[in-house]
Formats: sequence, C-alpha cells, structure tokens
Amino acid sequence: VQLQASGGGLVQAGGSLRLSCAAPRTITSVFNSYVMAWYRQAPGKERESVASITVGGATNYADSVKGRFTISRDNSKKRVFLQMNSLKSEDTSVYYCNANPPLKEWGQGTLVTVSS
Repeated sequence: VQLQASGGGLVQAGGSLRLSCAAPRTITSVFNSYVMAWYRQAPGKERESVASITVGGATNYADSVKGRFTISRDNSKKRVFLQMNSLKSEDTSVYYCNANPPLKEWGQGTLVTVSS
C-alpha cells in the first residue's frame, strides 16, 4: 500500500505550491477511518511530520509551517492536499503523504525545491 504524492517542483522563495495525494484502491474503503498527514525529509535529516488532519477536519501543524501551510482532505475522492505558501529555502525536501501513524510502506514522495 503506497500513497503517491504529486505536485512538487521548483519554486522561488515566497512562492506557493499545492501538493496532492491519492489513496490507492487497496485502502479507499478504509481511508475515511485514517488520520492523514504530510511528512517531509530533507537531505541528511530524519523524516518529520509537517501537518495532519483527522477525518472530521481537525488539523495540526509543525511549528515551522504554522500560518504558511494548510492541510485539507476530500473524503469522497480519497485525497489529501497540502497548500504551501510563503515557501522558504528550508522547506526544500521530499514530501510524502501517509496515515498517522504511518502505514508500513511509503510512496516515492514528491520533491519540493525552494530557491532563495
């Protein structure tokens, strides 16, 4: 089971990107029971949680992204989104979506590169 993230790219500091994640068919029937989250891993660093969202829409953010990132989900379409605004160079990472706590397998992630 791998959730595939998309929407990454190269953006200048201060810019915006919107990441998307689609649940594979194998978990669509239980997607609405999962807390979903976005994670990121920068080169040489451990993977960290960026934001999470419950089925009911309650959200939680890492201090480093509060006020800049917004997580959302569409339970009918089994998708999770991450709107990233006011991007900084330190946001450069590979971004992954997964459940929280995470499922065993991780997707490939999507690379976000913020140039200063």
